[in-house]
Amino acid sequence: MTSFVNLADAGRVLAVRVIEKLDVTGPVIVLAAIPNGVPVAIPVAHALGSKAIALPITRTDDGPVVGKTPEVSGHVVVVIDDGVETGSVARAAAIALREAGPSRLILAVPVCSREAMANLAHLYDQIIAVDMPLGRRSLAWHYADFDTIDDDTAQRLLDRQ
Repeated sequence: MTSFVNLADAGRVLAVRVIEKLDVTGPVIVLAAIPNGVPVAIPVAHALGSKAIALPITRTDDGPVVGKTPEVSGHVVVVIDDGVETGSVARAAAIALREAGPSRLILAVPVCSREAMANLAHLYDQIIAVDMPLGRRSLAWHYADFDTIDDDTAQRLLDRQ
């Protein structure tokens, strides 16, 4: 059973969930994990009256590496990706961003297993997800069309928002 048509559809559904669950006032910085987090993050950012900003992630054999993060000190930050499978990207993002001093750090994703949510709970102030399966499985399971995008396409989407 699929939950989302594609990444953009997941973003639209997630935007509704974020508006329902996020309890903040004032501006929010929305960071999109590059590349697949971008089409998910843009509708969420628009719903929050913001723009999505790239959070560069390089996947290496040793795990994900977070590139230069934007200035987030004292701000509410929402990190968005296409979902959490193993949690390694969400973990790396949280560790890198905590060093930058946000006032609150929130993870918002279309899919996050309950197992991964429990493992990430100490790193984020809040985790918002649409689908929360009991166990971990491929993110593609949740999408009718899990067509991933490349970094150039992600940047073009960010530039057009």
